[in-house]
Amino acid sequence: MSILQIASLLIVLAAAFGAINYFFLRLPQAIGILIVALLASFVAMGIDMAYPALELGSTLRKLVLEIDFSDALLEGMLGLLLFAGALHVKLEELRAQAWVVLLMATIGVGLSVAVVGVGFSWLTGMPLIIALVFGAIISPTDPVAVLGVLREANLRKSLETKIAGESLFNDGVAYVVFLVLVGLAFTGAAGDHGGGHGDESKLAAALTLFVQEAFGGAALGAVLGWITFRVMRRIDDYTLEVLITLALAFGGYELAIFLHVSAPIMAVVAGLMIGHVGMKYGMSEQTRDYVDAFWKMIDEILNAVLFLLIGIEVFAIAFDTTFVMAGVFSIALGLVARLTAVSVPILLMRPFRSFGRDVIPIMTWGGLKGGISVALALSLPENEWKPLILTATYVVVVFSIIVQGLTIAPLAKQLGREPELR
Repeated sequence: MSILQIASLLIVLAAAFGAINYFFLRLPQAIGILIVALLASFVAMGIDMAYPALELGSTLRKLVLEIDFSDALLEGMLGLLLFAGALHVKLEELRAQAWVVLLMATIGVGLSVAVVGVGFSWLTGMPLIIALVFGAIISPTDPVAVLGVLREANLRKSLETKIAGESLFNDGVAYVVFLVLVGLAFTGAAGDHGGGHGDESKLAAALTLFVQEAFGGAALGAVLGWITFRVMRRIDDYTLEVLITLALAFGGYELAIFLHVSAPIMAVVAGLMIGHVGMKYGMSEQTRDYVDAFWKMIDEILNAVLFLLIGIEVFAIAFDTTFVMAGVFSIALGLVARLTAVSVPILLMRPFRSFGRDVIPIMTWGGLKGGISVALALSLPENEWKPLILTATYVVVVFSIIVQGLTIAPLAKQLGREPELR
């Protein structure tokens, strides 16, 4: 199938499953589409087992594998989704939570990767360096899933900003950590026990890559966002200005990939720049309304397609019983890691500010995993551990989106929304 045919099929299915959810399930749209897609996938598998002559399962599996989920998300949809998410996060509110967001997106990610890596290595016998790669895969909270749920949860603004800001930035940081660990795990580093100088050079190269990706992505996003603002400031044509923001999200993301800097971090920084400086000083009221509406629509449509893709990716998973059990244990491991990633930064900040009693439980349970984790797992080089990692990742993601996503709003209501001191 051509790219246009695949895109058309995905949009038709997303619309159809969205309508089924609207009429029957009445769940939040993205989660409802995921559940309907999962049910449809399992029904197709059941039909294939009952009537193997139809070859329904093999046909659908071939179609799903034809859709390169990893490339479609990491090199296509993700830039638009992160830009749209950052565009609607107010910089003034984010600045007030800057230290909490920074600690959670750096120290928190590192702690989460370590907890998951050590625990998964002990659980499965997987080499530690490869288990740490799995830790980097399931440590980032997916901003697409998180921001979608926040719209339903009705949290107080300070807590919503912490969760949204952290999810936008820890995603980019975890992606860089993933690239570094993959380089160490699958280029002979894991099995090379000779020469300390070789290990030192690999670690130095890994640190250089991290700095280049993270800081380079932030710098590129700031520069492109500023240039775009200066251009839009001289224009008063809302259709052209909407097109310019789209060009920034698409073109900037691809330029970041070309320059080998973090494209997700670039998209977040550029989105924050346009959402704050651009909208405040570079757009008329009419343009602001159109830009805001356009990116909300893009966000909703891509959300629907992404959650549909997660649902049908079940055909790409090797469902070995042992793998599924490891995935179930990984759910608990991931929650412990998330609790650690949230608690330690908050405890470090307690001498300087007060936090509501609901911050740790809500940020722990609201740290949803999503399509980014699945895409990273699919992008791994072929190796003996990939089927286990992919299955465990998928189990964690589906549990996170469905169970945590549907219960975070009731949890927030149960814990209350007492004011928080800053």
